[in-house]
Amino acid sequence: MTRVPHLYVALSGHGFGHLAQVAPVLNALRQRRPAVRLTVQGMLPEPVLRGRIAGEFAVVAGEADFGMVMVDALDVKVADSLAAYRAFHGEWEARLDWQECVLRRAAPDLLLADIPYLSLAAAARLEIPALALCSLNWADILRGYCADASDLAALRAPMLAAYNSAVAFLQPAPSMPMPDLNNARPIGPIAALGRNRRPEIDRRLGLRGGETLVLMGLGGVNLRPPLETWPTLTDVCWLIPPDWGQVARSDVRSWVELTDCAMLDLIRSCDVLFTKPGYGAFTEAACNGTRVLYVGRDDWPEEPWLSRWLTERGNAVKIDRRRLASGDLAEPLRALLAQPAKPPVMPTGAVEAAGWLERSLYGFGPR
Repeated sequence: MTRVPHLYVALSGHGFGHLAQVAPVLNALRQRRPAVRLTVQGMLPEPVLRGRIAGEFAVVAGEADFGMVMVDALDVKVADSLAAYRAFHGEWEARLDWQECVLRRAAPDLLLADIPYLSLAAAARLEIPALALCSLNWADILRGYCADASDLAALRAPMLAAYNSAVAFLQPAPSMPMPDLNNARPIGPIAALGRNRRPEIDRRLGLRGGETLVLMGLGGVNLRPPLETWPTLTDVCWLIPPDWGQVARSDVRSWVELTDCAMLDLIRSCDVLFTKPGYGAFTEAACNGTRVLYVGRDDWPEEPWLSRWLTERGNAVKIDRRRLASGDLAEPLRALLAQPAKPPVMPTGAVEAAGWLERSLYGFGPR
């Protein structure tokens, strides 16, 4: 009997953007090789994983990274993050022993990390081939916030060693520069595509069909603007997450009324996605042909490259925190809707990354 290759995925729990990158790649691999055995390690809720990743897979609950410590979807607790990295690396050998034990028990043929460097370091020590995949890495994000830290080089050294231990670090467009990686390989953008269900959504929400429907999603770390005090905009309807609660306004509706609509279908069906800079949100909007109104996150080291790509390839307008707080959005929305529509971007990176996985799992050799 032919042995079925086993792929082990180590997934960051820092928001849903890492799952948004990995899931289309795994689904593309499964289309080519449906028999591949799959294990996913991380701390995202299992229903969220199964809502994005097709087919059967095992789930291992285990946190191999934390990214940055957040105040909310926009702001980083810089001092707390630096302290957390010092504590994490102070327990490095114990954490590495734990991850090695987990990997040894799973006995995979290949590790894919997006982007826990602890998992890559454990795989290297166990001589398990590994690939990394992400538009950022934590060593460069940490440097972006803590460049003056006296121990920055010491903190980054094991991170960079782990990232460089991978056969390749796949960088889907748009990615931030990673000058200290010697194994970086650029690939196309990664995004999943939804279905346009707008007529059905209009009917179920009781809309006429001519309104501008704005889907509000500010990321996995909750940030709720003061919708109750926002001015009413003519022919604009705001579609908000269920955990934002009830808002006593006729122009504000909740996703809870559309529980059977996948998030990707909502993105594809709405006129505008109102969000923060993030890989998953930006590429999914651009690839589904949806306009983006986004709140600036100017200190996030990855933002300049995300924003530049979205501006070039999609339809987008950036607003500041003041407009988020006040709801003064008539002008930026008008400017966004006036832009000539650009064609949807083709998400070629998923198939490219799946090709790397297939070659590694089935012995075709690296590209």
